[in-house]
Amino acid sequence: MRQIVLDTETTGLEPEQGHRVVELACVEIVNRQVTDHHLHLYLNPDRDSDPEALQVHGLTTEFLSGHPRFPEIAQQLVDFVRDAEVIIHNAAFDVKFLNAELKRAGLPVFTELCGKITDSLMVAREMFPGKRNNLDALCDRFGISNAHRTLHGALLDSELLGEVWLAMTRGQNSLLGGDDEAGRRSGAGAAGALDRFDASGLPVIQLGEQDRQAHEAYLDGLDKAAGGRSLWREIEAPAVAGEDPLH
Repeated sequence: MRQIVLDTETTGLEPEQGHRVVELACVEIVNRQVTDHHLHLYLNPDRDSDPEALQVHGLTTEFLSGHPRFPEIAQQLVDFVRDAEVIIHNAAFDVKFLNAELKRAGLPVFTELCGKITDSLMVAREMFPGKRNNLDALCDRFGISNAHRTLHGALLDSELLGEVWLAMTRGQNSLLGGDDEAGRRSGAGAAGALDRFDASGLPVIQLGEQDRQAHEAYLDGLDKAAGGRSLWREIEAPAVAGEDPLH
């Protein structure tokens, strides 16, 4: 399963008003692991950024003038995202700019290149209705440090969103099959799904030190959200001591 977390920075809010993409970043996730394979490009928009946009990303016209124009790098983007699921926070904004840039370059629009586009903002709103769901709020909610984020940058924001996305989608309902519509209608629920599920073919993966640290960081985020020790900590403590965690 190949996923791409994507973000852009632009000169303004509307491509119809001549605004352009000035920074583009894609971070690859394969089988729920962030890889070292990413695409990061600054682009010459041949125009100034609106003052409000410049305050957000800090990319000056002078700096951008030394970088390639979008048509020169368009094929790199096409090759990187082709047939993958692309995850974007507030996807409608980025996609309308990418569609406009690709059309200007004489290439198929972005929505025709990807296997699927997933809007992580819409997913977050379904998970946390009525709460702030911008990237900073989600980082705080899941205990992901964004202290180094003083300005918006496409690469940094893509890396943070990748961590947020993996935290948001850690559930295993699809593995157990307990959330399917047929299960809800029959009333079998998770218990019935567990009866049907054969775990004998699953590989046993030994956790390394990096995995253990990542687990601890995730639990710290749960503790913060719970305002104290989370239920997982209470279950994990007797298990670590060699006791039965369910009794």
